[in-house]
Amino acid sequence: MSMRALETVFKHDRWLVAAGLLAIALLSWWYLASMAADMGSMSMLQPEPAHQRAHVVWLFWMWAVMMVAMMTPSAAPMVLTFSAIHRKQGDSSKTALATLLFVSGYLLVWTVFSLGAALLQWGLHGAAWVSPMMASQSHLLSAVLLFLAGVYQWLPVKEVCLRHCRSPLDFFLLQWKTGSFGAFSMGWYHGLYCVGCCWLLMLLLFVNGVMNLLWVGVLAVFVLIEKVVPLGMWWSRVTGLLLVAWALLLVVQ
Repeated sequence: MSMRALETVFKHDRWLVAAGLLAIALLSWWYLASMAADMGSMSMLQPEPAHQRAHVVWLFWMWAVMMVAMMTPSAAPMVLTFSAIHRKQGDSSKTALATLLFVSGYLLVWTVFSLGAALLQWGLHGAAWVSPMMASQSHLLSAVLLFLAGVYQWLPVKEVCLRHCRSPLDFFLLQWKTGSFGAFSMGWYHGLYCVGCCWLLMLLLFVNGVMNLLWVGVLAVFVLIEKVVPLGMWWSRVTGLLLVAWALLLVVQ
């Protein structure tokens, strides 16, 4: 390939990165839909003790795929900004690898979160607070999750994490690191902020069903709006009030 052809490829790497992220998101949503379609016939939703480990592994895999499907779109601005800055640093030939490492670091954080969510879900199954179809069977559980998520939307830690997610350029100007490990660590660091911003919102999946794809989609769109739309901070706070109101309504009922 000639140097001119290479320069053309690198010049358009923004579109390649965007296409890659879109492919990851679409494949994850497709696989998630397949899991949801098969879930009704799965005997492992209420496993025998001998199969408990396999069930936990299945829950972990389900949560991991779900987090990739939900969080990849909202991470796109940060990933695209990273790719553009890396290319302008002068070493365009390694931009694809660096971007892959950045995304890997980011998704690894959500994979760790998925393990914790799977263990939490297993415990809730054991306490009979979550149905075999992965929806809350307790108004108390739903109200607590909604209330905590609503209050969290107003806490300073939420504001700090959300401002980070909404300001990709500021993050890289202050935290830029060189090399492959630097790319991976920046992705990991961004993932920590992202989990800090959204972890309670993800637990709201228990309210209407972890595998209720409509509810999953609603939360994914909310996270995307919160991170990329102007006045997203106010959107977050208004939604926090609505979540608290929903929790109080469940308590009254």
